[in-house]
Amino acid sequence: MPIDTQTGADRAALDVARRLDVPHGGWIPKGRLAEDGPISDKYELQEMPTASYPKRTEQNVIDSDGTLILSHGNLTGGSLYTKECADKHKLPCLHVNLDATPADKAVTVIADWIFKNEIEVLNVTGPRASKDVKIYEANYNIINSVYWLCRVKAGTVNIKLDQPKTVDETVYQIIDELSLRDRAAYANLPEEKFLPLKYALVIYLRDQLRHSAVNKELMEDCIAKLGI
Repeated sequence: MPIDTQTGADRAALDVARRLDVPHGGWIPKGRLAEDGPISDKYELQEMPTASYPKRTEQNVIDSDGTLILSHGNLTGGSLYTKECADKHKLPCLHVNLDATPADKAVTVIADWIFKNEIEVLNVTGPRASKDVKIYEANYNIINSVYWLCRVKAGTVNIKLDQPKTVDETVYQIIDELSLRDRAAYANLPEEKFLPLKYALVIYLRDQLRHSAVNKELMEDCIAKLGI
């Protein structure tokens, strides 16, 4: 997951990757430049031979299978330039305007786009925190939920929809199906850390409501949690 690593949308995606132990990388300007100071070595990133932000942006686009841009409002500045780079190199690019797209819809749209374009290396970007103070939290929650929704859709976590009666039960069923390493990572997490997984599940289950595989109790809990 190459990420531009400025503050805001980019840094949020990078923090999600680190917390979920998803391989990450990408290019940063020479000197590890960012608006809040040098980027920490905890992020596994490579320095460009130049301090140019535009060159860094274009290289991250080139080295990815597709680029996701999240923003509140229309694209401007570096985010707009990222879209132009993707168009220039004829690479998939999805812009989600969070002012016009509810979070649950954004998660579904992004996951479907990733599957449709067979994206394995995803470039994530958007406004800096200085331009949008709410973008870090919004992006963090959405990318976290997209990760889990993609895993559910890909079948890498198993859900026996005829058995659990609540979303919470489904979450713990999934945890039981994870690898030993993944289970260990989640063993001591506080309850709020499971919210992205629950959110992704509710979205997934909502889309499965028309299927008989979802039992009545689970269906009712899903409806109650998402308000649909």
